[in-house]
Amino acid sequence: MAIAEALSWTGLLIGMFVKWILATSELGVQVMGPIHGALFVAYVVVTLWTARLFRWDLRTVVIGLLASIPPLTTIWFERHAGATGRLDPARARAVTG
Repeated sequence: MAIAEALSWTGLLIGMFVKWILATSELGVQVMGPIHGALFVAYVVVTLWTARLFRWDLRTVVIGLLASIPPLTTIWFERHAGATGRLDPARARAVTG
């Protein structure tokens, strides 16, 4: 999800560049805007679900959520979480209701 969100951010930034700097087309923003919006919301939901599943502390959850704001930072956060053991299957627990 982190990679998809980052790629959609990139697509939206390219669309905004074409729209506002080159002033040639709005198509990129019209297409990538809704896609990025949906993937952004999905990233937030997956981050919250993952935080509960892997028992993250509040600091990690906040950093994970804030990573969705700057472009491409979700990829950094996913790698960081993996490297620091926050995505270790041994930490996972069953999540109910």
